[in-house]
Amino acid sequence: MRTALIVLFVAAVATVWVTNRLLTDRFTETTRNRAELRLALYSGNLLSELRRNAIVPQLLARDPALIAALNAADYSQSSQRLISYVDEIGAASLMLLDSEGRTVAATDRNRLGEQHRSAAFFLDALRSNATVFTTQEREAGGYSFVYSRRVESQGDTAGVIVVEVDLAKFERAWAGISDAVLVTDSEGTIILATEPRWRGLSVAEALQRQPPDSAIERAIQATADWTAASADAYVQGEAVMRVEGRIPFRGWSMTSFTTYASVRERVNAVLALEIMVFALLAALAFYALSRKTALRMALFQRESAELRRLNVRLQREIAERERVQENLAVAEQTLEQSSKLAALGEMSAAVSHELNQPLAAMKTYLAGARLLLRRNRVEEAQSAFHRIDELIERMGAITRQLKSYARKGQEAFSPVDMGEALTSALAMMEPQLKSRKVRISRIVPDHPVRVMGDRLRIEQVLVNLLRNALDATKSVRNPEIEVLLASGETATLSVRDNGHGIEDLDALFEPFYTTKQPGDGTGLGLAISSGIVNDLGGRLTARNAEGGGAVFEMQLPILNEETQAAE
Repeated sequence: MRTALIVLFVAAVATVWVTNRLLTDRFTETTRNRAELRLALYSGNLLSELRRNAIVPQLLARDPALIAALNAADYSQSSQRLISYVDEIGAASLMLLDSEGRTVAATDRNRLGEQHRSAAFFLDALRSNATVFTTQEREAGGYSFVYSRRVESQGDTAGVIVVEVDLAKFERAWAGISDAVLVTDSEGTIILATEPRWRGLSVAEALQRQPPDSAIERAIQATADWTAASADAYVQGEAVMRVEGRIPFRGWSMTSFTTYASVRERVNAVLALEIMVFALLAALAFYALSRKTALRMALFQRESAELRRLNVRLQREIAERERVQENLAVAEQTLEQSSKLAALGEMSAAVSHELNQPLAAMKTYLAGARLLLRRNRVEEAQSAFHRIDELIERMGAITRQLKSYARKGQEAFSPVDMGEALTSALAMMEPQLKSRKVRISRIVPDHPVRVMGDRLRIEQVLVNLLRNALDATKSVRNPEIEVLLASGETATLSVRDNGHGIEDLDALFEPFYTTKQPGDGTGLGLAISSGIVNDLGGRLTARNAEGGGAVFEMQLPILNEETQAAE
């Protein structure tokens, strides 16, 4: 059966190919003969129109009424006289110019008064004793064809008669019959054409054809050309038959382009009939194969049922995986809060020291104020009370920072000033920084750098980064920490220390990974910080600095005017 199908396919291809070649050659020759006859007819009509108008300037140059009007400079009846001639002659327009090149009479009264002193048809007519033919390009596009002749009176030049030949009517007639026709002058420039954009170009420029742009268009063009005859030229990407002929007038020539559409229609009709016959034979062969395919379909149905059962099992596993992921998200939030509380406990010892100092100072100021009041030194006592009030404000600020740090973050995001968040984080870390005597370098821009996020969570990340920097500089003689805030396409905050650097960058953000001694850290700080930054739409990276130490960089989407408007 397969061999029979292959033989049938080869026979079909061979039959269609031979038929296409024979019928294409035959119908192409017929179409070419018709195009040559049509071209001869067009050339004859064009030449007849030119010769019929060539005698008009000679006759009008001898018209006594026009000569008398030029001599007397009285043109009141001249335009009307030209209008009466134009209908009989069939010209596009008639004009009478005086010896200075000014239009004194015309069939188109809008042209009265025009100056043609420098026009070629006026200058050539003055220099010649015969009728002059001129072709000139219009400003609006296209060409005008003019016969002109000098008008003489008593041996002197009185003016010039101008006859414009209407050849545009042939363009309109050709466009309604054939696909494309053009006329070229002796220099090869197109002066008449059914395609207006061809005028003024050479034939090669007019027929310049760009290849299809995309691969799909090239593939379609290749499949469409397999039955086409070899083209003489291409017009608008379509293969055409080119027929040329000479016009016995000033070296003009005419070219027509006829598409192969009529040839293809007749050839394709025969090819379609042949293909239909072979399709019926192929259908019978496929019917025989369908019986065998029916048995295979039963097997496929059984396999499809098995696949459906597997699909149900897979959906159950996916649902179970989603539940596990939800539980994991809850666990991550719990770990994040636990990390904050652990950091809070670590800071409590340093904070208690900070609270003891104001309490001791307050006790001293109260004792001094009691003595001052006994001695009636009220103003000095009020000054002591004022200092006690400032110490109370300082203690309240410390407790507020601890309370806000321990609180959970907000669910909805709001604009956050990164400079203010950094100041708050440094304030929370102030006791630890003072106890270590670490040099802090902070570089922030003059203008606010805002992001959209949760300020408490951002401060938690900053505190974690500062704590890591402090731990990394424990064994350094002159510990330094540099904090740099920059704004560009993103808000970037970098924390750099002069410690010993990071040994394993790949595992740095993994949960429970730590380089600290047992009991000093859980290894969750950076993992939680990385998760917070990812939730805010940014990223947290780490690298070793060239001069030693580690650099942690937090990048968050910056909040500018456009982003705030969209929000």
